[in-house]
Amino acid sequence: MKKCLYIIGFCTLTFTLAACSSSYDGNTNPSDPNTGAVFSVAGDQVGRPGIATVFVSTADKDNFNVTIPSVMAAAYQAKFETKLQAYNGGAFTTNLLGLNAAAFTGVLATDVLDVSTTKKTTYYDGTNVLTGRALADDVIDVSLILIFGGPTGTSNPALTSDHVDSNDKAFLASFPYEAAPW
Repeated sequence: MKKCLYIIGFCTLTFTLAACSSSYDGNTNPSDPNTGAVFSVAGDQVGRPGIATVFVSTADKDNFNVTIPSVMAAAYQAKFETKLQAYNGGAFTTNLLGLNAAAFTGVLATDVLDVSTTKKTTYYDGTNVLTGRALADDVIDVSLILIFGGPTGTSNPALTSDHVDSNDKAFLASFPYEAAPW
């Protein structure tokens, strides 16, 4: 499962980088300013795996995937907050990071992978938060903890883990690092 998410994430990252380097007017498909070629939407942006799947409605999926990151929060934060509250029975207050519903969904609605050049690369390790994503990071569990775990991360234990605790095959010790395919 995690291997599939990483492969999908890598492919989507490649598409997203290509789309981000192109022109986009916010209303039509992004196009390359040098050639005029129009990019088609192939799937989720997947800056943060599972977020679009959980928070973007089917009706909004295509629009979300062509929305440039700089306007995502304005376009989707309120919708994400409504879903976050619905998932938590209207009782979401803050999460493990101390973010209230509006602040947290503002972060989520901008579906990009932040990368720090000065800190450890990790999705979350207890100290570093969203400084990148290492292959072994359990990004789904971190997301579930932040969505359902409450202020201490320990509320709703049945909802804070997918119980997939490691990759099904060992990662390689050298580039490209991903596990060999089955």
